[in-house]
Amino acid sequence: MPRITRHWRQRLAEASGPAYLALVDCIAEDARSGRLSPGDRLPPLREMATDLDLNYSTIARGLAEARKRGLVDSRVGSGTFVRGPAPAMALRDGNSADMTMNLPPEPDDANLVARLRASAAAALGEADPYALLRYQDFGGSPRERELGAQWMKPRFPEARAERVLVAPGAHAVLHALVSQLARPGDTICVEALTYPGIKAIAAQLGVRLLPLADDGAPLPAAFRDACKSAQPKALYLNPTLNNPTTRTILRSRREALAEIALAYSVPIIEDDAYGRLVRTAPPAFASLAPELTWYLTGLSKCVGAGLRTAYVHAPGQRQMQRLAGTLRATTVMASPVTTAIASRWIEDGTADALIDAVRDEANRRQRIAETELAAQRYVPRADSFHLWLPLPKTVEAGELAGWLRERGVPAVAAVAFSTGTEPPNALRLCLGGQLTREQCAAGLHLVAEALAHPVVMQGGYL
Repeated sequence: MPRITRHWRQRLAEASGPAYLALVDCIAEDARSGRLSPGDRLPPLREMATDLDLNYSTIARGLAEARKRGLVDSRVGSGTFVRGPAPAMALRDGNSADMTMNLPPEPDDANLVARLRASAAAALGEADPYALLRYQDFGGSPRERELGAQWMKPRFPEARAERVLVAPGAHAVLHALVSQLARPGDTICVEALTYPGIKAIAAQLGVRLLPLADDGAPLPAAFRDACKSAQPKALYLNPTLNNPTTRTILRSRREALAEIALAYSVPIIEDDAYGRLVRTAPPAFASLAPELTWYLTGLSKCVGAGLRTAYVHAPGQRQMQRLAGTLRATTVMASPVTTAIASRWIEDGTADALIDAVRDEANRRQRIAETELAAQRYVPRADSFHLWLPLPKTVEAGELAGWLRERGVPAVAAVAFSTGTEPPNALRLCLGGQLTREQCAAGLHLVAEALAHPVVMQGGYL
């Protein structure tokens, strides 16, 4: 990287305000213009102070403010790195998340399909069509909220209907929660690899995401240090069948993280999108720290992406009412038609039957992956329809992901999920969606062939 401080001297000399704020403006302007790129390393503090003819404390104060605004990250022993603006989430780019690829498998079961149709038809056939066309009470009717709590209880037995809100998808809830808990420049702690949606929301709201060091799951010591130094406004976790890594945080680690959150009064946002797919899992954070945890689940990630119905359980009545106001201002209400179908499927057991079928199909596809990728280093995860595949250094994740996606293989490079400056060289593969088992096997075979014979030609693999 060229010495970036040369053209800052003149801008700092012309600044009318405090020098440390002018330094922050220089970093922000160069990040927007592209002169600085995400991952670029800034000069050491003392070197920068000499180059800019400023004292050390002014530089340190400026970089602290830049970290607060989410412009840079600092690592002990490594230096200060530019975060830059959030990357665009192009749907067909191998370096970012294609949301159409995050789909559960569609079981080839004629009886199940007939049941889905009959149950949906009954839900709409028995309803007053004009009632479905009217504005609804926000957060769902008492019965719909009861069914939301029922949907939560296998993973969160203490769920109470009076603290549940029905919402139009988990993304809307996350946006409302982040805007409610944090202000621009504030910090939320996250896993090093996390849901791309939370990255997009934080970037839009100007909230800094602080990745926690991990050993497969966030380290309690890293969270405690963050609580002391960064004063985070929340801890966001996808703890069960994490997207993208597919790992589930063990009970002992959950208890340690919950204890720290309680000690520092840090709210927990528990995104349990995939929790219902797991036959057995550790207790939810909402059970371990009920007074702090927002528990979020729904049907789109484990039943079908088109069923945009989510349920959120608040840590208290007052917090629930406040979130209801924020959600109403941004979403008006959940779709009455979608909510009617989701409620019927939960009530008559159709949703549970579909979950069972999706889980069984995911396990069959995991067994296919074990055969096709027998030579690769990865950990198969029962019940998950994702697969996390670390790659050898000789293969670049973004290039391979793009090549695979051109051939219909749902692959996303780790950079789409990374909240740090050095994403791992790995892919998330989806084993679900409209792919048949045969197509899934063929796609995984193509992955294995590309890794066994990585001949680079025109930017791809043959």
